[in-house]
Amino acid sequence: MKKTRILIVDDETIALRNLEYIMKKEGYDVKSTLSGLQAVKMLAKAGENEFDVVLTDLKMPDMDGMGVLAQARRLCPDTEVIMVTGYATMDSAIEAVKAGAYHYVSKPFKLEEVRRVVKKALEKRALKLENRRLREKLATINGVNIIAEDADMRKVLSTAKLIAQSDVSILITGESGTGKELMARFIHEQSPRANGPFMGINCGVFTEELLSNELFGHEKGSFTGADQRKKGLIETTAGGTLLLDEITEMSPGMQVKLLRTLQEREILRIGSTEPVKIDIRFVATTNRDILKMVSDGHFRQDLYFRINVMNIYLPPLAKRRQDIPLLTNHFINKYNSRSNKKVTGVSPEAMRQLMVYDFPGNVRELENIVERAIVLARGETIEIEHLPEMAVHTFRSNKGNMPSLDDQERSYIEWVLDQTDGNKTKAAEILGIDRVSLWRKLKKYAIN
Repeated sequence: MKKTRILIVDDETIALRNLEYIMKKEGYDVKSTLSGLQAVKMLAKAGENEFDVVLTDLKMPDMDGMGVLAQARRLCPDTEVIMVTGYATMDSAIEAVKAGAYHYVSKPFKLEEVRRVVKKALEKRALKLENRRLREKLATINGVNIIAEDADMRKVLSTAKLIAQSDVSILITGESGTGKELMARFIHEQSPRANGPFMGINCGVFTEELLSNELFGHEKGSFTGADQRKKGLIETTAGGTLLLDEITEMSPGMQVKLLRTLQEREILRIGSTEPVKIDIRFVATTNRDILKMVSDGHFRQDLYFRINVMNIYLPPLAKRRQDIPLLTNHFINKYNSRSNKKVTGVSPEAMRQLMVYDFPGNVRELENIVERAIVLARGETIEIEHLPEMAVHTFRSNKGNMPSLDDQERSYIEWVLDQTDGNKTKAAEILGIDRVSLWRKLKKYAIN
């Protein structure tokens, strides 16, 4: 893991050495210079190994801190700049921040204040880089509709692509909010039927009579009010894909009619005796335990085997946590445009909470959380106070008592290490800290 690099610029030797001592003690790779002009040369030569943070004095003879800031913005825009000044007036602080500085500290500086401001600046830089990575990732996958970085979810997508090339019936299972309809659309778009229509119907919102009419259509005069022939969804979806959402909500009578359609590949409009041949693919979804329903006699076994030629199971979001940052960024982009906001990302603290939340409502719940947070956010970042209470108060001790901050941090570090199979480099990246800081925390909490 790349060591955090700090550049310190101050024409006062004592102040320079004090800042060097503080930053080196924190485990950073520190470079320093007494000259603003020399600092700019060092920034220009850094290349890909750029500095993460620049601590620069405001008042210097050859080039002042504002000049260093301007050149830093030009040469390495991702580097955060912190002003150090012995002339700490509100005007100078505001001018520096408006010009792009992250913050400022005043002389004589307090050690804890310097540590805190540098840490926050590094968090902002990490957030900026992560958001860029997520945007680039989204740009490569938006065309296929489903956002997935989790290894298991990527395997599901690979399987779905293979299945899409055939014409077999597919059953998509998973909890509510996992994206079953989106997966059905993905399969359609990846299939040879992509140029045909994609239609869907929720089997649980219609009576048996209405669902039969919607699916099969009717002939003129077949019942009161049928003043003209109507084609059903099965017929109008010719050459495409029909999604039967929540198929387990179908009545026994409708199950029989659908079974015949699947077997014979033809339909009878209501009031007609002439069968109509069909050419569509059927995709069904359910969030219920369909095998138990078959066992209990609530769903026909023969229909189950007809519709479940291939099965795709979508895991809950809690089982694909690696996708949470990517999905969050996707929903930020989506609701920014709708809300006329310019939110760029999520603070490390808020993201840590999202990463440990169980999401009983799955992806749909995450989308609602992000939409709500964007409405509440006043700046460019979603903070922890913008999250709903249920998504924040996650940790509980074994005895049911409210945990301390150390308890929460220890629990979260242990969880991240477990998720990364003990990979400390990966764990440090997720935690937003360097390996040295992680090592200190492991030692503090006696985590093996």
